[in-house]
Amino acid sequence: MTADGRSAVPEVIWARPERAGRGPRPAYSRADIAAAAVRIADADGLDAVSMRRVAAEIGCGTMSLYNYVPRKEDLYELMFDAASGEYELPEEPSGDWRADMLALTRQTRALMHRHPWMPRLMSPVYGFSPNALRYLEYCLACLDGLDVTFGTKMELVAMLNGMVTTFVSNELATAERGRSLPWTEQQDQAVRGAYLMREVRTGKYPRMAAAFAEDSGPIDLDAVFERALGRLLDCFKREGAGP
Repeated sequence: MTADGRSAVPEVIWARPERAGRGPRPAYSRADIAAAAVRIADADGLDAVSMRRVAAEIGCGTMSLYNYVPRKEDLYELMFDAASGEYELPEEPSGDWRADMLALTRQTRALMHRHPWMPRLMSPVYGFSPNALRYLEYCLACLDGLDVTFGTKMELVAMLNGMVTTFVSNELATAERGRSLPWTEQQDQAVRGAYLMREVRTGKYPRMAAAFAEDSGPIDLDAVFERALGRLLDCFKREGAGP
């Protein structure tokens, strides 16, 4: 046991019964606790989530909350599972694995924008909660038509999630930087763009000059996202086609 009386051995929150078979009904459910933590993180960021603040949000004492959630890491699992429950999964895949995976990945991007803290928790550690398993099982069902091993299918899902996590993390970081500036994002882009073009025109960067001559922007992030997804999926499509 640790100094605060909690278990010092590994355990999985989902393996613990939410309530004992006997005794009074708990005052709070895991769903209540997860919803409170998600509200805090959505409003103030993941670093604002603490056992003390979540306890205050639901109206219980901090030490009482530990009876429901033994560790802060368990609280993160509850949060990630709650957010994962927002996926809108059809009863059955369409039969077009590529289209189905594209649709799921677009949902993941939207989900991360609704909950900007999610990219920080994208880890296999939090990937086996009930809603995460529901999502993963549906992904594998979508990939029934792809003639590769299950290991390769799992790699595909992991690569898609990794790509979306990186893409959205960059989007969120850019937006956060824009909010912190004492001038508008448009003013910042104009100044940086002018500097960049002056440098490119010096002749020291001929390939960059050719690139800007070919397409000077602005960059359509939605189009970039779709192209990146398509290229990744095409690689697995070729692999499934066989020799």
